[in-house]
Amino acid sequence: MCPNSREFLGKAPIGYFGPVTNEENALSEQEELEIIRSTPVDVVIGNHIFHLIQLAAVHLASTPPGLEQASLVIDLVSAMVAAAGDRLGEHADLYKNAVAEVQQVYVRAASPKSE
Repeated sequence: MCPNSREFLGKAPIGYFGPVTNEENALSEQEELEIIRSTPVDVVIGNHIFHLIQLAAVHLASTPPGLEQASLVIDLVSAMVAAAGDRLGEHADLYKNAVAEVQQVYVRAASPKSE
């Protein structure tokens, strides 16, 4: 578990995999660590890539679009995918295509609207 994962801003306890509503069902710290160790790193990174792309999409879909926020996320994800390259496993091309798509959405959102 990450530091302070059992409590976050006075809310319900938080575990690595989300809120814990019933302490009896919560994984022990050792169980969580074992799950993290046994999950391939490229799978974990891929999950984060898609969550970050969703974050960028949320900012691009707002009115007005949150271009500055989306730009930061897109630049970060683009750098992650470029740096990792084929080490991201069998889905590396999927991640590259997802980044390219969100970049295109950004360009459309940032372009002045013609009437």
